[in-house]
Amino acid sequence: MGHRGDLDSDTRRLLDDLCVRLGFCLSPDDIRSLELSPPGDVDAFADAVFLAEGMGDMSHTRIRAQVRAVVARHMGGWPRTDPARA
Repeated sequence: MGHRGDLDSDTRRLLDDLCVRLGFCLSPDDIRSLELSPPGDVDAFADAVFLAEGMGDMSHTRIRAQVRAVVARHMGGWPRTDPARA
């Protein structure tokens, strides 16, 4: 499982970028939860960030598009993982 640590680091860099760029600074518990089990696609990851921020109603379409763009940029460089992986 050598590349699990890489995914943790990738997730942390993504979340750090969201915090610095857009002010979406999640709690340590939320960060760890996303590191342990990151959503497998851009939309699901953006949704998870919004839920963790207490903005799960998705009415913030402009800021959601900005969050999604940051997530997409990061996830585009991540190694492919098996979505069926436990």
